[in-house]
Amino acid sequence: MHPKSPKLLDDVARSCQYIADDTADQTLADYLGDRRRRQAVERNLLIIGEALVRLRDVDPETAARITDLHQVIGLRNRLAHGYDEEIDDTLVWRAVRESLPTLHAEAEALLPDFEP
Repeated sequence: MHPKSPKLLDDVARSCQYIADDTADQTLADYLGDRRRRQAVERNLLIIGEALVRLRDVDPETAARITDLHQVIGLRNRLAHGYDEEIDDTLVWRAVRESLPTLHAEAEALLPDFEP
């Protein structure tokens, strides 16, 4: 296990929690109508994706335990590098609702593996 893994997993877990808190009791229509909320969610998705890229680089065994690792990183890449294309907010919302709870639970579950 790499010494950076706990920090990276914590970054993933915290950003998942921030997104969950920011989107609690929200509908897709609420999300689409709130530019600042969308930007906050996208920023946290960027953090999640970057943390997972780094985790994959330094600790591939732990990264391999993350469901949909490549899709999460791919979403990060689309958000970070697709600035000249319109972001599909519906796709982002679906990821928030369908994929992030699993990702959050997995990151939280992996953290105790690194406790001294």
